[in-house]
Amino acid sequence: MKKFKFSLDSVLSYKEQVLESLQGEHAVIMAEVRDQEAVLEAAWQEYRDCDAEYSQRKAEGIAITDAMVYQNGLRVLERNIQRETDKLKELRRKEEAKRQEVVDAKIDTSSIEKLKEKKLELYNKEVAKSEEVLIDEFVSSARARVSIGA
Repeated sequence: MKKFKFSLDSVLSYKEQVLESLQGEHAVIMAEVRDQEAVLEAAWQEYRDCDAEYSQRKAEGIAITDAMVYQNGLRVLERNIQRETDKLKELRRKEEAKRQEVVDAKIDTSSIEKLKEKKLELYNKEVAKSEEVLIDEFVSSARARVSIGA
């Protein structure tokens, strides 16, 4: 019997390549999300440091102009935090979309792999049957030779 050949091997190979590519893209986006989270945390830390310094200076007594500089600085830092938060939300949205693409590609690949497994199982059963028939023929032939020779 001829060797097992799955007719959709080229499709399966393509789907696996697509899946690997999507997984790589997803990993890149995840790294960008982690980087952006670090940027946002740094922005928050800068805000907390500035606010703590402003509070300390207020307790010690501060000129109105200096207080306004701190307040303006805090507003700038708040806008920066908002901008970085928006970037993070967008990256998380992209990550979610890419993750869904990976899941969909994995489902496609898995369905073809399962079909291949079923076809291979069917092929192996057919091989076993043909070998069984061959053995039966061999045994019958051997018995016929023994009975003719006896």
